[in-house]
Amino acid sequence: MFYNRQNELQRLNERYAEKKAQLLIMYGRRRVGKTELLKEFVRDKAHIYFLADLSSEKEQLQEFTERIRLFGQDASLVENPFANWRALFAYLGKLARNEPLVVIIDEYQYLQSSNRAMASMLQKAWDEELKNSSVFLILCGSYVSFIEQELLAYKSPLYGRRTGQFYIEPLNFYQAGEFFADFSMEDKVRAFGILGGMPAYLLQFDAKKNIAQNIKATLLQTDAFLNNEARFLLMEELKEPRNYFSILKAVAAGNTRINEIAQAGGLDRGIVVKYLDVLQNLRIIRRELPVTELKPEKSRKGIYVIQDQYLKFWFRFIMPNQSYIEENRQDFLLRQRILPFLDQYLGEVFEKVCIEFLKRLNLSAKLPFQFDHIGRYWKNGIEIDLVAFDSDREQALAGECKWSTKKVGTNILDELIVKSSSLQQEAGFKKIYYGLFSKSGFTEGLRQTKRPDLFLFDLKDWATLKND
Repeated sequence: MFYNRQNELQRLNERYAEKKAQLLIMYGRRRVGKTELLKEFVRDKAHIYFLADLSSEKEQLQEFTERIRLFGQDASLVENPFANWRALFAYLGKLARNEPLVVIIDEYQYLQSSNRAMASMLQKAWDEELKNSSVFLILCGSYVSFIEQELLAYKSPLYGRRTGQFYIEPLNFYQAGEFFADFSMEDKVRAFGILGGMPAYLLQFDAKKNIAQNIKATLLQTDAFLNNEARFLLMEELKEPRNYFSILKAVAAGNTRINEIAQAGGLDRGIVVKYLDVLQNLRIIRRELPVTELKPEKSRKGIYVIQDQYLKFWFRFIMPNQSYIEENRQDFLLRQRILPFLDQYLGEVFEKVCIEFLKRLNLSAKLPFQFDHIGRYWKNGIEIDLVAFDSDREQALAGECKWSTKKVGTNILDELIVKSSSLQQEAGFKKIYYGLFSKSGFTEGLRQTKRPDLFLFDLKDWATLKND
């Protein structure tokens, strides 16, 4: 089933409607749904789809030839297949001379690994033949570092030839929730905190089972896809996975600064800095700064967090407890090592969900001002879960997000007001509003508080915002 990639689909169709040669680069993490997006895009269009693999160059040339033969019903290609890539690309140009033809090379990195000159050959074919046709060529890849360094970088032979690039992001909370229409809003948050936004991961959960049952079935079995996916993913992308695993385990355990990560992982600080850069380039780790920083590139206040929820959950709960899984002690692991700590883990997840909610509320113009910046804030021991403000730093909203079984009361508001006074003094905001976000609602005393600058949001409000 095709889920919620309408924006990307629209952008592809807009380019297709231009009816001119296109050379697009599409990339994103494995399992993010690139292939399904492309299949949906070409469903009603003339197209040739080729999936590259680890076979030899000769075998891939033969397979690509066969895909072209089937499309064009050209029997001559049986007896006279293409002898080289130049001939194949020239033939594609002829096929697309008068009518638009979408040509997809999926997992392109494997094709180039079979011949390092592939990008140069494509460049020549584009300059001599393809750019003057109606071909809609898409090079699609899953290795983010390869695509950015080999295809998008200035040194690439295709630099200046590509007409666009698409980085396919994981689904956000609202989009991911479409996979679980029957889940309560609480369970949608839990599922998102465990699986993140990768469609292939979201498909693993069964809406007929509760969260605990799904964790046991999909993550705590030695033969389960999600039990091994993190390991396979990182081993494919990284040359020295052992050290990266140590770093990610340290970050998942709550070590967010370089010295803390180095100490927890037993690694030299210089090595940690180097590896963190690689993990950031892969969009696995993100360096986060207080949202009010004026010069983020020079700030020393950065902390490191795991960007992908599935990897964060895996390194927090699965990797450190693999011995229990191997010993078939899944019930003990679930009851003693995961479920008692799940709500604590979901606290940070809820902050991300609240930020997503507020962004959507911002688009609906239901706030007293439009904000341009949103994120977390911390300084001198003061932490605020989210702060949103306009570019002129005139108005801001400070928010606290509580994933708790207790209702939020006036004490939380009082604490937020005190913390916000320091924020206002540092950032210079002229007006601050207050937002409280709660899983379990609010006390009657807080609801009776008559403050025009106070906004209360619980999970019922999440359902009022339509999906994109």
